[in-house]
Amino acid sequence: MNLDGLDASILGPACVAGVIVLSTHVPLGKQVLSRGIIFIDLAIAQIAALGVILAQWYGIHEDGWGVQIAAAAAALGGAGLLAWTDRRWPEFQEPLIGTLFVLAATGALLLLANNPQGGEHLKDLLVGQILWVSYSQLIPAALLSLVLLGVILWRRGRLTGLLFYGLFALAITASVQLVGVYLVFASLIVPALATTGMQGRSGLVASYAIGMAGYVSGLMLSAVFDLPSGALIVWMLAACALLAQAIPQVRRAHAARSAG
Repeated sequence: MNLDGLDASILGPACVAGVIVLSTHVPLGKQVLSRGIIFIDLAIAQIAALGVILAQWYGIHEDGWGVQIAAAAAALGGAGLLAWTDRRWPEFQEPLIGTLFVLAATGALLLLANNPQGGEHLKDLLVGQILWVSYSQLIPAALLSLVLLGVILWRRGRLTGLLFYGLFALAITASVQLVGVYLVFASLIVPALATTGMQGRSGLVASYAIGMAGYVSGLMLSAVFDLPSGALIVWMLAACALLAQAIPQVRRAHAARSAG
């Protein structure tokens, strides 16, 4: 146990990164659940990660705008493809999403096969390095998230077709390099799933509360026990989601949904 790890200069930017990720992922997660395309976030996140790896494979510096553009272009390309398949073969959308995820994941492995640091790069993209983000790194992601939230509010949550897939791709691009593929998936699905019976503003507030509790507790425990922060936050998100089921309002909402 190391209480010296509770350093505000490290945990502060990491907590802000969690707020930025959750700001768009909570409402989009509810959209994903309602559409029944649970693994779209994993697929798009993996495609964005493939864009990052491809940019680095071509020698583009990992901290430059070229990598960001490559990740966004890859994610938007994947989103455009899924929007097309959703119109053409809606009954096969979930297996198509799974196939796209596998192709992106194995494509990343092939690109990194001869890279002596490939394993470390892949680990960073999957699990993330949230403890090492800085406030300056968060500014572009925060600005993009504000724009995406503005569009979601303007549309009152009614996102369809290419607009939904495009917003989703941009949100994933902003977050996958901050927190990694696994935490992107958990941030989208776990809070939304924990409050699936709750509608409207109360459901969003409860989802945000679960998400922030998971991030803060996961970051603090990872700092104290010197454990991988991304992986521990995923587990704490799940733990907070389970604990939330003991709250009477949440239980009643689930019971009412089941009865309906």
